[in-house]
Amino acid sequence: MTDARPGHGTTAGTGIDPAGLADDDLFRELASLHRTRLETLRHGPEAALENHFRRTAELETEYMARFPGREVDPERLTQSF
Repeated sequence: MTDARPGHGTTAGTGIDPAGLADDDLFRELASLHRTRLETLRHGPEAALENHFRRTAELETEYMARFPGREVDPERLTQSF
């Protein structure tokens, strides 16, 4: 069942609006997207990849709005992969 309040329903049939997710659900959704990223990039059709980009942006934007003072590791900025 979706929430009928603006900003708390589904987004274009691709999931619950991130603003309507509890923090734990937001973290779970982000983890799922990051876990499936490479498979989608390598093997997903264009529509799946576009959906992945869009949904990732929605969820990460919501995360940043909720946690603007998140802990940042200054060493992370200088680490190379």
